[in-house]
Amino acid sequence: MKKQLTFLLGMIMILFLAACGNSEDNNEADETTEDKQVEMIKIGMIPDQNAAEINRGMEDFAKDLAEKTGFNVEFVPSVDYAALVTAFERGEIQLAWFGGLTGVQARNLVPEAEAIAQRPIDEKFESVFVAQADSGIESLEDLKGKTLTFGSESSTSGHLMPRYFMMESGVNPNEDLDGNPNYSGSHDKTYKLVESGAFQAGALNISVWEAAVAEGNVDTNKVTAFYTTPEYYDYNWTVNKMDEETKATLKEAILSMKAGDNEVMDLLSAEKFIETKNENYSAIEEVAKELEIIK
Repeated sequence: MKKQLTFLLGMIMILFLAACGNSEDNNEADETTEDKQVEMIKIGMIPDQNAAEINRGMEDFAKDLAEKTGFNVEFVPSVDYAALVTAFERGEIQLAWFGGLTGVQARNLVPEAEAIAQRPIDEKFESVFVAQADSGIESLEDLKGKTLTFGSESSTSGHLMPRYFMMESGVNPNEDLDGNPNYSGSHDKTYKLVESGAFQAGALNISVWEAAVAEGNVDTNKVTAFYTTPEYYDYNWTVNKMDEETKATLKEAILSMKAGDNEVMDLLSAEKFIETKNENYSAIEEVAKELEIIK
């Protein structure tokens, strides 16, 4: 009997030790799995150009950013400017390419958000006004009594700054045009609407206009540029609220990018990105408040 009892106790001890060993192994496996978890970064871009080109370019950008950071990166398309700002506010987007105005709106909604990078051109950006070649429009003052289309209502270069400089020249878009101004939704649609004869004039991002001219995408016998605005800060990469290490990794990767690394560099006509900061866009915020576009 005593031998049987000793045998049973021995078996219980062996089973107990085995169970402890398995538990430790499982814990180690769980810890290893946790260590191997990769940060998920969802990225977005304001839809200010052709949607197919943006989708293709940002998918390629996501792959490049993933390779440079080791993170999982996913591009999430947005139907319009406001949708991207809303997704950013909800934390559904961790990194976004904003215009000056949408960036200000997003950072006002998420105070911890930070503008981290821009193209060199974005610290001295410009908008351009275009008109039908036979319209007789040669200055901003000539827009009185004419039809005009802006880009997106939330666009810095396609609406906010053009409206501001029109007001500065004595032209009120809400009172002095032939009807209310139109909002095309994107820069490429703006020059196409003028080219088609739907509107006599339009305002858009100067880099999109210059690219369209260089690539032959617009008929300059039908549409001509007649006014370029003074310079202002515009587009930027903005990161959402996140830990400093992740933010630094994303910033380093973006600042290391150069022409040819991904299709977004071509889409944005960018040779590289440079550092920026939230304070650079304070003038845009002031203009937006002055025009009562934001409160």
